[in-house]
Amino acid sequence: MMKNIAVLVSGGGTNLQALIDAQNRGEIKNGRISCVVSSNPDAYALTRAENNNIPTEVIRRKDYDSLSSYDKALTELIKSRHIDLVVLAGFMTILGNGFISNFENRIINIHPSLIPSFCGEGFYGLRVHEKVLERGVKVTGATAHFVNEICDGGPIILQKAVSIYSGDTPEVLQKRVMEQAEWKILPQAVSLFCEDKIIVNGNITQILD
Repeated sequence: MMKNIAVLVSGGGTNLQALIDAQNRGEIKNGRISCVVSSNPDAYALTRAENNNIPTEVIRRKDYDSLSSYDKALTELIKSRHIDLVVLAGFMTILGNGFISNFENRIINIHPSLIPSFCGEGFYGLRVHEKVLERGVKVTGATAHFVNEICDGGPIILQKAVSIYSGDTPEVLQKRVMEQAEWKILPQAVSLFCEDKIIVNGNITQILD
């Protein structure tokens, strides 16, 4: 059975584009992006979806009076679309525990560092790369992981290292991490899930050949 993928977005959608490109190249085996859900009606990611004939939905946090009512609406939306896998691609709205528990080990996020370094509360976007450069580490990278109720704390699926060079700015480093790591391992992790090649045991994953 082909698995249905929902991609949750809030902004430009560069990781969404990487997934669409991988899908168009036949690299997402046994899965297809069947819906793009945005928390922001003006997100360019919606245009990317429409350009590829992928159905879109907009669900804004501010249209709901509480996180629990938003959480319930988002859960119902995803279930109504018969979604097997949820991918977070720059989704800037907090997910409630109800949503997370409904889709246990079925939500994949990409984080722009090698977890457990430079992750958790407040580590997102350019801030991650700023902190990496401030600390003076020599390698960084990206991590594709399942989402649980702990911020960036779910089982790790794939990681890829990226070199840091003297003179790097946060912006330069962010672009390198995207191009060399995020856009490669996110589609790979999604494909592995759709091929039933990820076994989760506690907080450890085993990838089948």
